[in-house]
Amino acid sequence: MTAYKHALSRRLSRRLAVVGAITAGGLLLAACGGDDMEGMDHGSGASASATSTPTAGDNPAPGAFNDADVMFAQMMIPHHEQALEMAELADGRASDAEIKTLAADIEKAQDPEIRTMKSWLKSWGKPESSGESMPGMDHGSGGKDQGSGGMDHGSGMSGMMSEEDMKKLEAAKGTEFDRMFAEMMIEHHKGAITMAEDEQKNGRNAQAKKLAADVVRTQTAEVEKFEKILDRL
Repeated sequence: MTAYKHALSRRLSRRLAVVGAITAGGLLLAACGGDDMEGMDHGSGASASATSTPTAGDNPAPGAFNDADVMFAQMMIPHHEQALEMAELADGRASDAEIKTLAADIEKAQDPEIRTMKSWLKSWGKPESSGESMPGMDHGSGGKDQGSGGMDHGSGMSGMMSEEDMKKLEAAKGTEFDRMFAEMMIEHHKGAITMAEDEQKNGRNAQAKKLAADVVRTQTAEVEKFEKILDRL
């Protein structure tokens, strides 16, 4: 019995040693696997972000880009900013329910697009003002005071309102404001649509071209709504 007990004890010791080794090896693999998976997660995350649609505050547009993409963002940012200024004037001045709704829709859509395009330019190493990178195409902060005629350089920022136009809109109220707002926004939207169509033709970056397509679709629909409003005012 004593010899048997000794043999049994030796077998149990060897078994425990094997189990211990397997357990240790499993922990080591798990640790290594965790590191590998972490790297894989970062990779897959980058891949997912490269194919996702940009939203407000999202990461910059991935992929190649060209001068047309840069110009589109640089010009559309101030164009959108003026649209927001116009939309904000509707508060306390507009009397038509549809005008109020459309003004709110414009703010909701274009503010996130501005932030998205600014993030693109930052990632591309380009300034927000096209005048800094493209001589002769100065559509910086001073551009709003020049009027649409002074800012239309080829496929430039057409549809922008002059400082005088903005003052007239600010001074209007009720039906007068509604009519003026609709007329100005139609012109403004058509200018944005023209720029977006240029980006669709000449741009290279997939996300920039997608945003351009969104601008064409949404603002074309809004132009039609504004035209119907003018017909009944």
